[in-house]
Amino acid sequence: MRRADGQTGGRAAWFRQVRGVAMVAFISVAPPLRLSAQVGIAIGVQAPAVTVNDMQGKPYDFSTFIGKKPALIQFWATWCELCEKLDPKVRAAAAKYGAEVEFIGVNVTVNQKQERVQRWIDEHKPVFRTLWDNRGVAVRAYDVPSTSFIAIIDAKGKVSYTGVGADQDLDAALRKAVGR
Repeated sequence: MRRADGQTGGRAAWFRQVRGVAMVAFISVAPPLRLSAQVGIAIGVQAPAVTVNDMQGKPYDFSTFIGKKPALIQFWATWCELCEKLDPKVRAAAAKYGAEVEFIGVNVTVNQKQERVQRWIDEHKPVFRTLWDNRGVAVRAYDVPSTSFIAIIDAKGKVSYTGVGADQDLDAALRKAVGR
């Protein structure tokens, strides 16, 4: 390949030049980035009524609560540091809203063995009903971007909140979902 000055630059030089042009073109035509708290399943849509097994292998159908009472669904793993940091907020929310809200913890099963998860449950005694999503049914249905993802469903069965990470304001989201 000949450079503009007439010398041969080789394949690596050509690639760097093309890559640079492509990046400039992408930056100049890409829409501006929009920062949004919305992650995962869209807010306002009907929550999917999937069926996921509990830790004993018994099917648990989300239709038992969707459209009947609000729910907090957390997608977690034993190794998730953000989930660990989020745990006090989930516990506080369960203490405050536990009579009004269904609390579900969906283990995403990535790098998890069921025995390890059961040991974690026995040791930490989570405040949510624990489900084992080894087929990824709930993860796909709720478009889960990562562990520590929370979806809150209102009493009408609509997704009213989604978030990820340790700094989620669960109290405000649940207050809205229960109509306080």
